[in-house]
Amino acid sequence: MTYQAAAGDVRPVPDSASGPANERSAVIDLDAIRHNVRHVAAVASPAKVMAVVKADAYGHGAVPVARAALEAGARWLGVAHISEALALRAAGIEAPLLAWLHTPESNFSAAVAAGIDIGCSGWELDKIVLAAREQERPARVHLKVDTGLGRNGATLEAWDSLVGEAMEYQDEGLLRVVGIFSHLAVADEPHRPETDEQLKAFREVLAIAEDAGVDPEVRHLANTPATLSRPDTHFDLVRVGLGIYGLSPFEGQTPAELGLRPAMTVRTKVSHCKDVPAGQGVSYGLNYHTAGASTLGLIPMGYADGVPRVATGGPVRVEGRNYPVVGRIAMDQMVIDLGPRGVASGGASVLGAEAVLFGDGADGGPTADDWARAAGTINYEIVTRISPRVPRHYINEGQAEGQGGAG
Repeated sequence: MTYQAAAGDVRPVPDSASGPANERSAVIDLDAIRHNVRHVAAVASPAKVMAVVKADAYGHGAVPVARAALEAGARWLGVAHISEALALRAAGIEAPLLAWLHTPESNFSAAVAAGIDIGCSGWELDKIVLAAREQERPARVHLKVDTGLGRNGATLEAWDSLVGEAMEYQDEGLLRVVGIFSHLAVADEPHRPETDEQLKAFREVLAIAEDAGVDPEVRHLANTPATLSRPDTHFDLVRVGLGIYGLSPFEGQTPAELGLRPAMTVRTKVSHCKDVPAGQGVSYGLNYHTAGASTLGLIPMGYADGVPRVATGGPVRVEGRNYPVVGRIAMDQMVIDLGPRGVASGGASVLGAEAVLFGDGADGGPTADDWARAAGTINYEIVTRISPRVPRHYINEGQAEGQGGAG
């Protein structure tokens, strides 16, 4: 099945010989998602897995990915915004679900009404309590502490006060402190000492909370890199984002080396193929010129589709060979230099041939990491920025018999 992708709006697109999904698509292998969840669940056991499906599941499609992850054994789902959580509830997903990034305009009442767990760094507490009073049901709260990342979370100095206030509201029946959590800053760089420092601080705040009478269902600190490399950070629950999409968080380690399978393949069709003379300039700015008589292939994707404009040199695989993008990437298109083919005199044209920007890297094919290097960024950004103009096409939607479930 193919879907036009938009956060909170997954719309079917007819599969036809001339449909948009055949012109360009992001193919999402849900079996790869299931494999990755089962793998990280085995690594993290006995801790449970929270599948992080924020940002439309890192561009993979929140609802299909959430369902596949739960089928494979994830016990929790995690998102940034309450609006993302509400979209999952609207799709009929009833699993435990945490949203942790809010503004004063966030819809806390809707979250409480939908049974969504709410991350709380301090300022949100009064708004959460007000929502609980409005809905006449206790809110489920995860208290967040900043152990060193310097973003969200209560400071260590404010922690005791936050815990005390939350417990007063819990005693009044207005909320339940379900979880305590923090986030790691440099777990993707295992040699750095800051992870040890954050872990030590987290253990200290847990002790403070325990002394105050908090008995949380889950304590969670580990992200994907910590899940894969630091079992001492696992506690009751690990939050896995990048890993369930089959990408590596570590420089120099491939997904395969970590037991992961990339789930997204971005592909299109070559839309033009023509011979040009030596010295032909290519694309805006004419920063590239052909070294000799050559054949250019036009790839109908650009920065409006989420391909980074700065990623000249990114690989495109056509007919079993990787060709670097030459010249500037434009809004809707980019160019590869195929070398001298002499299409006009009977040489092989690649018009209409499949062009793969990135996938699982099998047989030397291009990967999201290749594009990240070309763009000077990280693989997270490459997959999350693939735009809604690129339809998502899901394969292996049905769970294979005997794979197990969320249980």
